[in-house]
Amino acid sequence: MSDDLLEGPTGYRDQPPRMGFFTDTSVCIGCKACEVACKEWNAVPDDGLSLLGMSYDNTGMLGADTWRHVAFIEQDKPLGRQQNAVAAMPAGPTATRQDALVVAAGLGVKHGAELGSDTGSIQPGALAGQPPAGGVTADGRTELRWLMASDVCKHCTHAACLDVCPTGALMRTEFGTVVVQEDICNGCGYCVPACPYGVIDQRKDDGRVFKCTLCYDRLGAGQEPACAKACPTESIQYGVLDELRERAKQRVSNLHDAGVAEARLYGADPDDGVGGAGAFFLLLDEPETYGFPPDPVVTTRDLPRTWKHTALAAAGVAATVVAAFWGGRR
Repeated sequence: MSDDLLEGPTGYRDQPPRMGFFTDTSVCIGCKACEVACKEWNAVPDDGLSLLGMSYDNTGMLGADTWRHVAFIEQDKPLGRQQNAVAAMPAGPTATRQDALVVAAGLGVKHGAELGSDTGSIQPGALAGQPPAGGVTADGRTELRWLMASDVCKHCTHAACLDVCPTGALMRTEFGTVVVQEDICNGCGYCVPACPYGVIDQRKDDGRVFKCTLCYDRLGAGQEPACAKACPTESIQYGVLDELRERAKQRVSNLHDAGVAEARLYGADPDDGVGGAGAFFLLLDEPETYGFPPDPVVTTRDLPRTWKHTALAAAGVAATVVAAFWGGRR
């Protein structure tokens, strides 16, 4: 790379705006269209079919062969406690289907024809039929809440994987995303423990690492990533990162006004331990519920101080050896 391009946090002077993902889990329906689209476009190998014995999820987690993973989280939380939120939902021509999907996907109410058409308004009482307070139906069944969330590489602002890669296989693109150049990766695996989210993984056949590229080849052609293109509910949104953050803040505000007090953003704060994520999320519960670390920190943040202390210690040892040598000669 020529020196005239080097400038700023992404390494480019005349760079386009930083791009990223905003994943609104409140409208995720768990269809896994994003997983399929990601595999098809990027030629990601099949990682087998395993229901894990504990969930309807058939992929389990992110890995070298799963760059998008839709988590299915079943909670023993009655739906009845959300009735106030449902009652607060707007009805009529100003209410959208996305508002209804918040309740349908995020709060566990069944979705379908009762929500109205894709372009039509939500009718008063359209969300009726959910269980009474306490979450127990008339026939005695206990209703559970489902949370769905499409996870992906966070494309950190301060990415530890970049710091530890000895070959330069990991690079920061002009869009601010982090990409693995598979033809340069030597399979050392240093980046695997460096990632605070446990995203990066090695393939068993040759040890090289693979992860989401945010469809770098599509971005260069002015297209949106395959997963965002395929998402039927716009749970995955792609765009200029600053604009997505503003949109996400407004979304959380709307949910709070609707009575969904649990709604929060994860990874959107540029002052967090990784400088903010290039792929952030709207969650309906604590980060740990979704398998996210509550306070992620760039794992290489202490390296400069560590090397400084190591250098001082080495200098001290060297001085001691020299002093002992000259003392012995006398």
